[in-house]
Amino acid sequence: MKYRTLGNSNVAVSEIGLGCWQLGADWGTVDEHDALKILENAGEHGVNFFDTADVYGAGRSEHLIGKFLRQSRSTVFVATKVGRQNYPGPYTQPLLRQHITDCTKRLGVDELDLVQLHCVPTDVMADGEIFEWLREFQRQGVIRNFGASVESMAEAALVVKQPGLTSLQVIFNLFRQKPLESLFGECQSRGVGVIVRLPLASGMLAGKFDAQTQFAENDHRNYNRNGDAFNVGETFAGLPFEKGLELVVQIRPLVPTHLSMAQFAQRWILDHEAVTTVITGASRPEHVVDNASVSDLDALPDSMHRELASIYASSIHDHIRGVY
Repeated sequence: MKYRTLGNSNVAVSEIGLGCWQLGADWGTVDEHDALKILENAGEHGVNFFDTADVYGAGRSEHLIGKFLRQSRSTVFVATKVGRQNYPGPYTQPLLRQHITDCTKRLGVDELDLVQLHCVPTDVMADGEIFEWLREFQRQGVIRNFGASVESMAEAALVVKQPGLTSLQVIFNLFRQKPLESLFGECQSRGVGVIVRLPLASGMLAGKFDAQTQFAENDHRNYNRNGDAFNVGETFAGLPFEKGLELVVQIRPLVPTHLSMAQFAQRWILDHEAVTTVITGASRPEHVVDNASVSDLDALPDSMHRELASIYASSIHDHIRGVY
């Protein structure tokens, strides 16, 4: 496993992190035994960055990470998120502080490594007062670092200018390449880390789905395909399921024979030096091992990057739905 420094934190985090949304909710059911094994496998394979949120299973994801931390000798940097419990507001400093305190209790820590605003309304971020609250919590020793998870590049452009910001979390994958042109250079110049979520576009870019694939009733890939529950971009990168399948067929011939499609998709992301860590989810313990191996793979050739950029521009961009 290779490591990169996360923004202004001076902390080296694994290039492949672990997204823990699925341990809480919205991806079918992951039982506690498998969840703890996933966390254990991650630590054993050099993954030291876990990403979660207070709303993932109403705190279940944080509870499970907290249990793992108590049982493990692994040193893990835990990034959590707040701001969706009372979405779309109102937002107040006491309420935000309470939500952060609840996170520390579930995780069993005295101070949070990184708190990210969890896709709060654009006008709240544009006002900026909520970031001053985070800076105050940082001065008080409640949190070590702060960042934001955003839905669009317009929101990212607002947030990246905030003084003291450690990180931005964005959707970035072969299907959603816009951050390349509108965000990464600014993050690098300002020393802001980039956390990439949904690197496999809700599993689509693992290349294992087909028209007959069925998802559990409690899986967002079933109930949020058209954005009925939350931002459609969080499900299959905002592409209609059938279009995603077509694009996988188009991309698959480019995958080198020694790589799985999932490894290929993640390696493409890591080839961009602005990216700090890729928070790939895992619903089975063995998936963690395959994902972790991506850090040690060679970079893809420039010609491959050019071809994938061309496919995005000609075949993908116009089909993306939702804020972007």
